[in-house]
Amino acid sequence: MDLPFPIDPERLHEELAAFQRKIVNGLATWRQPGPVSYGSTPREAVYREDKLTLWHFRGEEPPTARTPLLVCYALVNTPWMVDLQDDRSLVRNLLAQGEDVYLIDWGFPDAADRWLDLEDYILGYLDRCIDVVRGRHGKEPLNLLGICQGGTFSLCYTALHPEKVRNLITMVTPVDFHAGDSMLSHWARNIDIDAMVHSFGNIPAELMNHVFLTLKPWRLMQQKYVGMVDILDKPADVANFLRMEKWIFDSPDQAGEAFRRFTTDFFQANKLVKGQVMLDGRRVDLATLTKPILNIYAELDHLVPPASSLALRDATGSADYSELAFKGGHIGIYVSGRAQREVPPAIHDWLRVR
Repeated sequence: MDLPFPIDPERLHEELAAFQRKIVNGLATWRQPGPVSYGSTPREAVYREDKLTLWHFRGEEPPTARTPLLVCYALVNTPWMVDLQDDRSLVRNLLAQGEDVYLIDWGFPDAADRWLDLEDYILGYLDRCIDVVRGRHGKEPLNLLGICQGGTFSLCYTALHPEKVRNLITMVTPVDFHAGDSMLSHWARNIDIDAMVHSFGNIPAELMNHVFLTLKPWRLMQQKYVGMVDILDKPADVANFLRMEKWIFDSPDQAGEAFRRFTTDFFQANKLVKGQVMLDGRRVDLATLTKPILNIYAELDHLVPPASSLALRDATGSADYSELAFKGGHIGIYVSGRAQREVPPAIHDWLRVR
């Protein structure tokens, strides 16, 4: 019987033996890193409320920017992807550029937070964090950087409170939730979200992690662990791998009502780009956004396709609208070497002239 491809038995034996040696020798490497952590940049808590913490970061030099920059991350996962480690930190590099950086850490919701709604997050927590930052800087408008779902929150907030925001930056932010080829969007549009929230209450983090992993099952659940063998003799690379794994699986549950509302209004009904989102009786109309906007998107993003983010171009009413394309994916835009070189300087340069 002819095989579809030739097999060299001797070479196969050598490769299997080398693979086995790497596994055996790597056992010692696994014991070297010890516990891994993220959030490496010095910081202090300047405000706490319920599960939320507002952090203020300290750079090696005092900030030169006159306007503070507040980072609003998504509710899914913890925000420490922006400060994963010393050499992979959006926050650290923004500080090095002279920015004065704050970050909202939403915390881990529990049963007491089951009925938190989008108004609670956007018009409540986010608004109060913005007021705290502004209060520390003469009550002037601040610069707002919204990431992923946090960018969607930031768009809604700025549309309703333009007097508190000087410049708006959105990063890998969905605007048209039906644009582009997004498996996540297709799934979200075809589930009974009311039954899901009724059954679970808060949506378990384990379920959310499973959903994200199954978007790319081969790459995220098999290939990366096979490829891990190649770094077993490199303690620093093993520590980086473990740090990323810790961040992925150390995720918060999602407050049930806010999750239900975001899924039905944004993913299913696509109300944001249609100008139909209502928050506390007020309509969110992106056409009323006149603040300067920098829209950063990832060209290889499988969670937020470029078309979803680029819909902001025609939806906003800003006369000062800019775009920045990043040659990478949804996670690479925070942690890759290219991201460290390109994204923080681009943000700083854009803010500096405004």
